[in-house]
Amino acid sequence: MPYELIAIFMFASMMLMLMTGQRVFGAIGAVAAVAALFLWGTGGSDIPFASAMKLMKWYPLLTLPMFIFMGYVLSESKIADDLYRMFHVWMGPINGGLAIGTIGLMVLVSAMNGLSVAGMAIGATIALPELLRRGYDKKMVTGVIQAGSSLGILVPPSVVLVLYAMIARAPVGQLWLAGVVPGLIMAALFILYIYIRCRIQPELGPALKEEDRDVTTAEKYRLLGAGVLPIVIFAAMMVPFINGWTSLVESSAIGAMTAFLAAVVKRRMTLEVFETSVRQTLLISCMFMWIILAALGFGAVFDGLGAVRAIENLFTEQLGLNPWVILIIMQLSFLLMGTFLDDTAMLVIVAPLYVPLVAALGFDLVWYGVLYTITTQIAYMTPPFGYNLFLMRAMAPPEITLKDIYGSILPFVLVMLLALGLIMAFPQLALWLPETVYGK
Repeated sequence: MPYELIAIFMFASMMLMLMTGQRVFGAIGAVAAVAALFLWGTGGSDIPFASAMKLMKWYPLLTLPMFIFMGYVLSESKIADDLYRMFHVWMGPINGGLAIGTIGLMVLVSAMNGLSVAGMAIGATIALPELLRRGYDKKMVTGVIQAGSSLGILVPPSVVLVLYAMIARAPVGQLWLAGVVPGLIMAALFILYIYIRCRIQPELGPALKEEDRDVTTAEKYRLLGAGVLPIVIFAAMMVPFINGWTSLVESSAIGAMTAFLAAVVKRRMTLEVFETSVRQTLLISCMFMWIILAALGFGAVFDGLGAVRAIENLFTEQLGLNPWVILIIMQLSFLLMGTFLDDTAMLVIVAPLYVPLVAALGFDLVWYGVLYTITTQIAYMTPPFGYNLFLMRAMAPPEITLKDIYGSILPFVLVMLLALGLIMAFPQLALWLPETVYGK
């Protein structure tokens, strides 16, 4: 059997297993293990063993549990509640102000967490009831929370970019810095859209009533302290790393310890909060490690088959496609897969094919990591089976229907497509910061 046909058969088998509801790591790892045994006999068993050793020796992977723990400490200790109160007081008096404040909340939560699911949970439990109570339009509210929560996988410390770095063998620090400017651009575009839309249609996001604005100046400035805390945590973690005083792993440990001390100082660190944070950190870290292990094994088999070279030859030599056309096709495939897979599954399924192909076409792998992340953000919100759509439905109150959720995402998806186009057209928007810092 030709190797190209074997590669197609492997990919089809994996997709079929995923469609049956198998766990991602089980589907990918099983196909890789069986294919390795059929291709190379008992010697094929070295592939998963070598992948496990590579995973265990990858020192930056220690950042993963650190950041997950940091995010859960801040979430479980209700520090995000204080943040929303701050935005509520400062942004409420303008039309759409609470929705704009929700985007600001999501940016700060993303800088403390790195997981979009945590942002969705915080937005749905804290911001959503308050926005509905203040008379905000249901579609506007659900769109804002879904769009804002997607920033968690782009703004550092993004856990997804750590996984991409592992699979693509790209530097994590550069990837994080590359996500800063695109993440802020996307947040700014969301805010601009909300502001303009609510100026044109004030009924979508009414300003706070006069009696609700009755907050003393001293109280307003006291609440600013809630916004300072995540900035302090982020600075304590990133400044030593950027200046070369600490390694990436040491910076992640500083971030986790700073978040823990913040919860202790605020007297929010109870035994229940600590136990929940540790338990969730262990569960999610193990899940990610199994997925990475399966992805490395699958990629090793693909490398052994030479499937990447065959696909590169198909696109560039036989079809004669321009590298940019190939890149756009790859992004469209992410959007399609995002209708039924989450970001981690998409990455581990296609990374063995796409990452070497991107490098062979002459594109920067750090820049492509940002493109991948933005595209998966869009895919998260794309019907019929976008990941965020069903998370939103699970967390929203009964008066918000699935139809409302589907109808809320179109303008925000268009904004995200605009951001994606800007980053593709002007790569320096993503590459300027890492080149500036590491160029020193």
